[in-house]
Amino acid sequence: MSSEGRVNPVSRFLRVAAKIEPNELKATLLSFTFVFTLMAAYFILRPVRDAMSSDWSDEELSWLWTSTFLFSVVAVFLYGAIISRVRFKRLVPGVYIAFATSFAGFYIASTATDDTDFVNKSFYVWLSVFSLFHVSVFWSYMSGLFSREQAPRLFGVIATGASTGAIVGPSIPAFFADNIGTMNLLLISATMLLIPVVIIGALENLRVSELGTENVQPDLTREQTLGRNPFSGFWLFLTNPYLLAIGAFIFFYVIMNTFVYFELRKLLAVFDRDVRTQIWAGIDLAVNSLAIVTAVFATGRISTRFGMATTLALIPVLMVGGWLIVAATPLLAVLIGLQVARRAGNYAITRPGREMLFTVVDSETRFKAKPVIDIVVYRGGDMVTAWTYTALTATLGLGLTGVALFAALIAAGWALIGAWLGRSYQSIARQSATTGSATETSRDG
Repeated sequence: MSSEGRVNPVSRFLRVAAKIEPNELKATLLSFTFVFTLMAAYFILRPVRDAMSSDWSDEELSWLWTSTFLFSVVAVFLYGAIISRVRFKRLVPGVYIAFATSFAGFYIASTATDDTDFVNKSFYVWLSVFSLFHVSVFWSYMSGLFSREQAPRLFGVIATGASTGAIVGPSIPAFFADNIGTMNLLLISATMLLIPVVIIGALENLRVSELGTENVQPDLTREQTLGRNPFSGFWLFLTNPYLLAIGAFIFFYVIMNTFVYFELRKLLAVFDRDVRTQIWAGIDLAVNSLAIVTAVFATGRISTRFGMATTLALIPVLMVGGWLIVAATPLLAVLIGLQVARRAGNYAITRPGREMLFTVVDSETRFKAKPVIDIVVYRGGDMVTAWTYTALTATLGLGLTGVALFAALIAAGWALIGAWLGRSYQSIARQSATTGSATETSRDG
């Protein structure tokens, strides 16, 4: 029997539905498990963090948000300094071991002192830093594991692991927190963060044995290190138009996120806390379910058939129409529909597409400039857009209709940036392919 005939039914289904080749199946499933574990570990802890926030005043919480941004800047700087002196083979596993150790440390600190307010506030800020950091490092690794041809087909499927983890993770504290104990959840999450260390070793073996990408991207098993300047990530970001555009793309996304969140919070104020909790939970369920279906059956096809320009501009264009509908019909149900479409589209299409942009950059950019974009720009955007929203509503007196029209203009700019980024990505990929072909020709000659 031919090798094609021996392919199991699961492989055949994934090959047809998600365009996964047999030699890519193990790496894709391991990558799925990788991000599933990360997101589940985070969503186990997020309810713990959010429950703490009820103990503090609005002013205290505002200072914690400001502290989150400042610590994000410091964390990215320290990360840049550390990875300049650490070999690639220890880099990514070391990040997750460090976070696992930190959460175990918070557990010990919380049980060793009677006054836990400082520990709780420190945990709140640290988990907020972790919430972006762990995902940024994961996608940095993915963009160096898969080739430019594989990424458009596989990243959408891998991203469903994040959505699945976001469903499974919070179910643990929701159903078992009373029996386990709230602070014991930190130990569960810390243990889960050690699982990716084993997965990374398996992926590195598959890079050579099945994926065939050991020469396409820098191999983390080689004895390589990055440049030693800890500021190089910030410098690369500020001096590279391509990276600046990625930063602007994320900043515009944050604006969409903040505006929808603040308006939803207002409209839900008329309900009691139990009803609000049910509505937010329903939104999360709808978002993650829709994201999984879209990522498996649509993302790879959109990116490979229509290209990166369309992939990155698709959700922003839909947001323009969505905000205009909200402006014309400023109702809670309409805004909830926009929120579900926006978040599901981000998880399934925009985020995987955004991560593909880093498959055409060097390792210095991927591991040092990318965290600056993913973490510092994002958290800085949180601060700026929150104050912008306050100015629009409190100072200018705009209601939902006015905010929606303003957001539609922002979404149009977001779409233009996405289209430019997509064309730039394709241009860089073609140039790289041409250079690589020329190099191989000269070697053969």
